Amino acid sequence: METSPEFVKVSDLSPRSRRVNLKVKVVGKGDVREVTSSRDGSSHKVAEATVGDETGTVLMTLWDKHIDEISVGDILKISNGYVSLFRGTMRLNIGRYGTFEKVEEEEDLEVNEENNVSLREYSQPRRRSFGDRGRGGGKSYGGGWKRERQEGKRRR
Repeated sequence: METSPEFVKVSDLSPRSRRVNLKVKVVGKGDVREVTSSRDGSSHKVAEATVGDETGTVLMTLWDKHIDEISVGDILKISNGYVSLFRGTMRLNIGRYGTFEKVEEEEDLEVNEENNVSLREYSQPRRRSFGDRGRGGGKSYGGGWKRERQEGKRRR
């Protein structure tokens, strides 16, 4: 017996939301931008769509082929989505393991555009870079143990 997925509301999303299922309406779609992947240097298209339900709206990041698959007015059933922070604000993502499908609803989905959860700012933990080592920000590899061993010998 297959159970239907539990749907959450936009207002219930948090920066830590994972594996979320939502039913939302597309109320806006931004311009397409070209970006270059920092991983492999490949070029990608990215755009943001504003999607929402009766509890609020959130920005959803669309990549490459998904951009043309979504139009303003579409009602989407999102499965296994997740939330990330981009410049301190929440973004809904489909990701590699998530899916969405357009659904025909018997009635129009009302959207509360007054509560945009992507307008709230969250503090992001600072990412560590190689330059952070040795500045009291974590373990410093390379020489610390040797110095301690030498100092230990002198104390005896």
